[in-house]
Amino acid sequence: MIYFDNAATTYPKPQSVILASNNALKNSANPGRSGYKSSLKASELIFDCRQKAADFFSLKDVENCILTPSCTVSLNTVIYGTLKKGDHCVISSLEHNSVLRPVKKLKDMGVISYDVAEVFYDDEDKTLESFRKCMNDKTKLVIATHASNVFGIKLPVKRIGALCKFYGVLFCLDCAQSAGVTPIDINEIGADFLCVPGHKGLYGPMGTGLLLINTEKIPSSLYQGGTGSSNLDFSEPDILPDKFESGTLNLSGFAGLSKGIDFVNSKTIPKIHSYEMSIIKRVYNSLKSMKNVELYTSEPDSKRFVPLMSFNIKDKDPARVSAVLDKEFGICVRSGFHCSPIAHKYMSTGEKGTVRLCPSVFTTSFETDKLINAVYLMSKSKK
Repeated sequence: MIYFDNAATTYPKPQSVILASNNALKNSANPGRSGYKSSLKASELIFDCRQKAADFFSLKDVENCILTPSCTVSLNTVIYGTLKKGDHCVISSLEHNSVLRPVKKLKDMGVISYDVAEVFYDDEDKTLESFRKCMNDKTKLVIATHASNVFGIKLPVKRIGALCKFYGVLFCLDCAQSAGVTPIDINEIGADFLCVPGHKGLYGPMGTGLLLINTEKIPSSLYQGGTGSSNLDFSEPDILPDKFESGTLNLSGFAGLSKGIDFVNSKTIPKIHSYEMSIIKRVYNSLKSMKNVELYTSEPDSKRFVPLMSFNIKDKDPARVSAVLDKEFGICVRSGFHCSPIAHKYMSTGEKGTVRLCPSVFTTSFETDKLINAVYLMSKSKK
């Protein structure tokens, strides 16, 4: 199998991740619930992951690093836990449904209003002005993806963060496609919240995510339950991370994520980014020379893109392209709308979607050549 669907989840996982997850399943009990040896060991594994994640994103207060089931849960926690009746928020024109759907639901319920700021990937000034024009005196929260999960376009997040600070607005950054691929310092960016998946660029297991809180304006929690602390209190604890970690944590998942972070640190983000960008540039320039292949951006570069791209073959349905790549060439890609309808509307691909490619540190030159050749053959075929 040749795997180019790393934007969905990275594959394969490092062996260290697999071993750590398996060992946690075999040898550890419920973290934070008891004082015997295996429970204490489980608590150590959880703290280890929390500390590594906080350090990875330069979060000063480790207890403000919340372990969640997914980036989607992290985003929903910020959105539902922050926005109240009469509030206004701003999202970008490249957002994923994990942002679009909750803000639309709140709008449909008559709770909030929201506006969509258009992104101009070749003009940061216009993008920033678009965000500024969308803000008003009721704006409580700005939510922006760090990089589009469809086209790889990066937003000028430091400037957006500065804009939010100037207007006293909270800033939530969706790092689904950037964490582990590009450097992220929560303080340098000026983000109040970072929402992160564990299973993508951090090479951890599925079912893991992070919510990093860098503000004193703490959201309310989505759900309540047992935390192992304040057991006699009928109300949820206010202390972090307990406030957001009701229920039993995914111990094996976070044990694996801890090793995934180690893996990324050992490779180093600059080297990962450089390697993956070299692959995506090579694919882009090869496909650009093919007469029947449609591309949607200029050549990806490190400043404006993460290593991810979309394409189509003229007169061929993306789902058909994906199916043929899989069946005839053993190449895994994703086709369709990638859970981001407004991004497709923005790039005028809303009628059929795109075929999406995303390499990882495990992608080889041989696999890249096979992909390029397969697309070339399909672009020549009339089937």
